[in-house]
Amino acid sequence: MSIPPPSPVMPPAPGLPALEEALRKDLERLGYPRRSWVLPRKTRAGQPVLDVLVVGGGQSGLAAAFGLMRERVTNLLVVDDCAQDLAGPWKTFARMHTLRTPKHLTGPDHNLPNLCFQTWYEAQHGEAAWAALERVPKELWADYLAWYRQTLGIPVRCHTRAGALSWSADDACFLVPLTDTRGGGTQVVHARKVVLATGIDGSGRWEVPPVVADLPRELYAQTREDIDFEALRGKRIGVLGAGASAFDNASVALEHGAGEVHLFYRRKSLPTVNPYRWAEFVGFLKHHADLPDADRWRFIHRIIEMGQLPPADTYRRARAHPQFHLHAESPWVGAEAVGGQARVTTPGGTFTFDKLIVGSGTVTDLSLRPELSNVFDDIALWKDRFTPPAGQSHADLLRHPYLGPGFELQEKQPGRAPHVSSIFNYTFGCLLSLGFGGASISGMKYSLPKLVAGVTKQLYLDDREAFFSSLASYDEREFEP
Repeated sequence: MSIPPPSPVMPPAPGLPALEEALRKDLERLGYPRRSWVLPRKTRAGQPVLDVLVVGGGQSGLAAAFGLMRERVTNLLVVDDCAQDLAGPWKTFARMHTLRTPKHLTGPDHNLPNLCFQTWYEAQHGEAAWAALERVPKELWADYLAWYRQTLGIPVRCHTRAGALSWSADDACFLVPLTDTRGGGTQVVHARKVVLATGIDGSGRWEVPPVVADLPRELYAQTREDIDFEALRGKRIGVLGAGASAFDNASVALEHGAGEVHLFYRRKSLPTVNPYRWAEFVGFLKHHADLPDADRWRFIHRIIEMGQLPPADTYRRARAHPQFHLHAESPWVGAEAVGGQARVTTPGGTFTFDKLIVGSGTVTDLSLRPELSNVFDDIALWKDRFTPPAGQSHADLLRHPYLGPGFELQEKQPGRAPHVSSIFNYTFGCLLSLGFGGASISGMKYSLPKLVAGVTKQLYLDDREAFFSSLASYDEREFEP
C-alpha cells in the first residue's frame, strides 16, 4: 500500500503591513521624475487655486487622483457627498452579491502589482483562497477602495457636494461652490481643472419614466434609492426593466418575503449574449477612441442594441423563487393610483401592485447635471458633430458629450468657450467618444492613462511661457571649465 504524498502546505498570508511596505518600495523605485513641476496659482485676490478638483470619490475619482499624484500633480482635492468610503454603490444601493466583472480585471492599480485587488486579497486570505474565489464580493471591493484611499494618502473631503462651475476669465480658473451635506454651509474653491468622476449617472440621472413619475411617490422607488424591503413582505411588487439591477432588486424583495414579484421588459426575450465580454480585449479597450466617428457610432450603437443582460447568477437568483414572474414584450404604457395601489397597464393586460420598483437605468443629458448648469450651452454633444446613418438614430447616444482624447469636454462653437475643455468627463457618458472609461472597471487600465495625460498636458501647455522663461534663465552649472 503506497502512502500518498503530503498535501502542500500553503504559506501564511503575508498580511497588509507587509503589502503596504512592498507598495511603498514600488512607489519609491518608480518615482522618477520626482520634482514638483506644476506652477502654483493664486487669484488676483490672493486666494489659492487648486490645480485639479476631482468631483466623485468612488473608484474612478480615487484612481484619477492617484494617477495625477504619481505625475506630481499634488495640489488637488477629491470631494464626494457620501460618508467616508461609502462613495459608489458597493455598500449602499448595489444589491447584487458580487461584482459583475471577472475577478482578474485590473484598473485602479495603474499597473502596479502590489496595488491590485488580487494582491490585496491574497495578503489577507492567501493564494488558495483567491484561487477558490469565483467573483469579488461587492463589500470587499469597497473595503479595497477604502484601503487604496488610505494607503495612498488621497485627499478626500466627504459629505461635500459640488455645485455649478463658473469660469473666471480674469483668474483663469473655475469657481466651484462646495456645500457641506450635513451642515449646509458652502465654501467656494478655485480650480484650474475639474475632473467629473461621478459614476454611471454622472452625465445625466437615474431614469424614472413619465408613466411612473406621475404616481404618488410612496407607490414607487428607483433601484438607486433606499428601499425598505422588509415592508414589502407579503406584498405584490412590480419591477420595470430587464437589466441586472432590476433582477437584483426583485431578488432582494423575494428574499424578504414578498408575496409576488413580476418583472416586465419590452424585448421579445431576455438578452443572453453579453457584448461587454466581447469588448474585453486590447483593441477595443485601448483604441475605440481612435476610430472615425462613424465607426465609433456603429460599434457603440450595436452594443446598446444588443442590450445588457442580467448575469447568469443574477438570473438564477431570482428564478429560484416560485413567486417570481417574467413578462416579455410588456412595456408599461399606463399607470394610475387606485385605492392606495398602482395599477399598471401593458400590452398584455393590467396588473395591480402594492409597490413598483423602477430599474430602467439612466438617461444621458448633461443639462440635468447641476455641476454643468452654467456651461452646458457651450458643450459640444454628439448631435452637434455627427448625423447617424438611416436606421441608427438613438436619442440618448446623441446627447452624449463629444469628448476629446483626454476625456475633456469640447466647445460647441469654436472660440466661444475654450474653458470648457478644462472640464474632464470621466463618467459613463464617455462611452461613445472613448469606450469603457469612467464608471467601468473593465476600461480603467487604458482610460486612466489617457485621462491623466489629458490633464497634465493642459497644465503644461497653459504655462508654456513660464516654463520657457525658466529654461531660458536656467544656469545651474554641472562643472567649472
